Amino acid sequence: MMIDESPALPAPVGAGVYNVYTGAELGAAAGTVIPTAAELGLEPPRFCAGCGRRMIVQVRPTGWWAKCSRHGQVDSTDLDTRR
Repeated sequence: MMIDESPALPAPVGAGVYNVYTGAELGAAAGTVIPTAAELGLEPPRFCAGCGRRMIVQVRPTGWWAKCSRHGQVDSTDLDTRR
């Protein structure tokens, strides 16, 4: 039986070096606290996981989109298909 592997998440929110909610480096920030709303999945990512830069974020009633100047744009509707 073959397990279908889903494609990787886009760079701005995929597995990277930086936390998408705080912008801190994942291994170095021991005292960084993730906001409660982010832990509950109610907050869109604010920082790019690939470079740590602050992203442009637009929240709308049906979801959100976030854009990194280096790694492009990701939309929450793109992530819904991966669940």
